[in-house]
Amino acid sequence: MTKAASTAATSQVASPAQIPSKLRAGPAGELAGPAGDLVCAFQTVRDETERRAAPLSAEDQGVQSMPDASPAKWHRAHTTWFFEQFLLGEHVPGYTPFHPDYAFLFNSYYVSAGPRHARNHRGLLTRPSADDVTAYRRHVDTAVVRFLESADKATLETVAPLMEVGFNHEQQHQELMLTDILHAFSCNPIPPTYDTDWSFPTTHRDGEAEVTLTEGIHSIGHQADTFHFDNEKPAHRALVGPVKLARNLVTNREWLAFMADGGYRKASLWLMDGFAAATNEEWDAPGHWRQIDGAWQVMTLGGLRPVDLEAPVCHVSYYEADAYARWAGRHLPTEMEWEVAARAGQLNDAFGVVWQWTRSAYAPYPGYRAIEGALGEYNGKFMVNQLVLRGSSLATPEGHTRVTYRNFFYPHHRWQFTGLRLADYSV
Repeated sequence: MTKAASTAATSQVASPAQIPSKLRAGPAGELAGPAGDLVCAFQTVRDETERRAAPLSAEDQGVQSMPDASPAKWHRAHTTWFFEQFLLGEHVPGYTPFHPDYAFLFNSYYVSAGPRHARNHRGLLTRPSADDVTAYRRHVDTAVVRFLESADKATLETVAPLMEVGFNHEQQHQELMLTDILHAFSCNPIPPTYDTDWSFPTTHRDGEAEVTLTEGIHSIGHQADTFHFDNEKPAHRALVGPVKLARNLVTNREWLAFMADGGYRKASLWLMDGFAAATNEEWDAPGHWRQIDGAWQVMTLGGLRPVDLEAPVCHVSYYEADAYARWAGRHLPTEMEWEVAARAGQLNDAFGVVWQWTRSAYAPYPGYRAIEGALGEYNGKFMVNQLVLRGSSLATPEGHTRVTYRNFFYPHHRWQFTGLRLADYSV
């Protein structure tokens, strides 16, 4: 869900997910800042969601272009339900929900929190309207701020970690709002524009073409006392290397060579399930690409534009990435290899452009245990049949990137801003 920067797609404010750390002063647990720190962080995150929704019409906000995507107004309401359910509902005595049916409509997958509306039917929710969702957000925002401003030190210490989860959860949905509306816009015969001023992030191709990782034992996973999701722990030791990683992301120019060589039609390059998906879905190019008058164009947040040959390829599935790697005589890196190289600052565009597929299955780290309660459903129950992506994308909000961040999707997914870099084991 999981969950970087462009002119239209990224907040320019301070990293909100880090602000609550000011409340943790030291070993004694004394508060280092007032409730205002949490209020500021809360309002920053909530405002960013509304900023991303602002270019969308009411009709835009209600569309669901496929079962994997959700309407923008649903994202706005679901992130509001999260704070209402887990903060106000559990920490404010006598709190009355804004609407008795919203918990059913806007719960996502928290089974222990109660029944929920089917995901693939979210686009059928013509009511509540986008304006109703705005009223819901304002009501909950007011209640949250009032609660924080009146809370004592002990209560703030108790809820600060929950608030951090809520901030990061909403940031994940901020990214999904952009990927989901882009997919919906790509389905329009007359391509809409989210932001006419949008531009693809500037990329870099500095240094040697490859980074060599010699064989060694490395610490993998989150180790600092800062926010992280539970799937980033426990930190553990792993054998990495010898391997060479491409310093740069695969570009559209390189991908076009794969296409010109019949890459989408050569079954020998593909995993069996991947070739079936490519055949059934009639893939002949990355997602959102269209061939118009013999030239390839791509649907972007800035509308339909010519494919930039030097830009990193985007909107490719794991199946496509794996087939390309075989065609190139290379492999996809493991997530451990990626983390070691990125931690050392050896990868260009590790963050802020495209999420990068790895060949690592999304599985628990050694010793992993999901946390207790409904929030324990956040990551652990998805640890099967998916692949890990590392880095962040142009749609990832500022402050929501970490070298240990583990994003995950099914191998056929390609509506996200997903790309790849290669690995070479012939060291």
